[in-house]
Amino acid sequence: MQLKRLDWLIVLFPLFLTWGIDQVTKGYAEGIRGLQFFGPFGFVLHHNHGAMLGLFSDLPAVLRIVTLSTGGAFLIFSFAIIQYLLPIKSLMLRTGMSVLLGGILGNVTDRIINGYVIDFLLLGSPENATPAFNMADALQWVGYAMIAVALIRESEILWPADNTRKRMWINVRFQLRYCFILTGVGLGFALIAGVFSYTFLRVTIIDLVGNNEKLLDHYLMPFVLTFIVVSMTFAAVLFLVGRVLSSRIAGPLYAFEKFLDDLVAGKPRVLRLRAGDEFKHLEIIAARLSQQFIERELLKSQAEAAKLADEASRAARQNEEAARGGDAPTELPSNVMPLKRSTERP
Repeated sequence: MQLKRLDWLIVLFPLFLTWGIDQVTKGYAEGIRGLQFFGPFGFVLHHNHGAMLGLFSDLPAVLRIVTLSTGGAFLIFSFAIIQYLLPIKSLMLRTGMSVLLGGILGNVTDRIINGYVIDFLLLGSPENATPAFNMADALQWVGYAMIAVALIRESEILWPADNTRKRMWINVRFQLRYCFILTGVGLGFALIAGVFSYTFLRVTIIDLVGNNEKLLDHYLMPFVLTFIVVSMTFAAVLFLVGRVLSSRIAGPLYAFEKFLDDLVAGKPRVLRLRAGDEFKHLEIIAARLSQQFIERELLKSQAEAAKLADEASRAARQNEEAARGGDAPTELPSNVMPLKRSTERP
């Protein structure tokens, strides 16, 4: 499903809007002093050095910041891949993903710049309040809700009940080769980036503080562990992406082969590919072939009918001549019904 320029604007604008609202409100939150409640809504300034609601706060600072910051970049990549692979327009689903990503990036931006996330919103009362959160956290739940509603409302489009191609592995050999090539290329780039980053970080640390092995291990080991985890996750995602993309290539070719087999067997039918498949023009080619087959069969049937009618007429004339001359009547072909004369007067 190809989105128009206006559709992409509708999809991507909420991402930047969500991120902007989060950053602006956090700027105002820096001025909050003490605990303030206005009805069920409370405000308090809190610096969260972990992730949402304090998760990952026990990890070393370097590993925590690098992991979560890199995770934000990985989410942008995943967002772009999912937007590309979605087979339907579904503006609500796509917009919900944008709102969700905008909220996540709002917190990631805090972590990159400050090393912590600014939380300032509370719900409840001074005696019984929720943990502090921010607008990014709140808007993420809006994104989750939009995604859930879209999946429920458009589930029949995403997973049609009459979809006859149930398997993702159609041509296993071709698809596995495709997946491994894509994954290998991704890991190759990851290896190049890893060697460059590791070397740059090591040389920088030595240049600043000297060749201190304890300090090098303190900074480099978390970096290596994080990079390996991110690279393996990236490779797994690439393999899954290759599986989907190769299915969109192998599936239409397989379906077209089955269509040709049916056509040769004298069973013309309509070829329908899945949403998002490549080679959609095969549907047009299949329709033309079916139409030509039907027209050829129709002409053939008309010719056979004309031939039978001609044989019947010729046999009837011979019978009339034989009846007048006393000869035996000419036998009609086995597939021709004899003509009956009406005995009734008009």
